[in-house]
Amino acid sequence: MAAALAVLSPARAPADGQTAGGGNQTRWGPLSDLDRTLLVKVRQAGLWEMPAGQQAEQRASSLRVKQVGNMIMTQHMQLDADVRATAQKLNVQLPNEPNADQRSWLREMSATFGTDFDHTFVLRLRAAHGKVFAVIATARAQSRNTLIRAFAERAMKFVNTHMTLLESTGLVTDSALH
Repeated sequence: MAAALAVLSPARAPADGQTAGGGNQTRWGPLSDLDRTLLVKVRQAGLWEMPAGQQAEQRASSLRVKQVGNMIMTQHMQLDADVRATAQKLNVQLPNEPNADQRSWLREMSATFGTDFDHTFVLRLRAAHGKVFAVIATARAQSRNTLIRAFAERAMKFVNTHMTLLESTGLVTDSALH
C-alpha cells in the first residue's frame, strides 16, 4: 500500500496543505479557509485510514473488523481520487502525509494484534470519523463554492457509511463518540 500512496501523492505538494497561487475567487464561487480545511482534512483522513484498513486485514482477529477495514480502505481510495481532483480544480495543494496525531495512531495500531488491534482500530477510526464529519457538515452548510458543496456531499456519504461500518463491529464505546 505504501507504494500506491507514493504514486498518488504529488511530489510538489507541501505537507501542510497550503493553497497554491493566490486569490479566493474561483469559477465555482469564493474559496474560504474552511473550504481549504475541508479538502486538507479529507486528504489527511485517507492518508492514514488507507494503511489502517490494510493493517486491519492483516492484524485483526474479528472477521467483521477485517471486512470493515477492507471496505474503508477501498472507499478511501475512491474518496482520495475525488479530493485530489477537486483540489486540483481549485488550485489547493494537499498534504502528502497524515498529521502527527494520525501517524501516532498508525504506530499504535502497528504495535497490536488480534482483539487489541480490533478495539484500537475501531475506536480510533470511529472517533476520527466523528470529527471529520463535523468539518464536512460545516463546510457543506457554509460554503459559497458550488464545487466544494458538491464534494462535501460526496464526502459526507463516505464518512457516514464508515461510521456505520465501524459501529457494525459492536466495538464502538461511548469514548469513541466524543
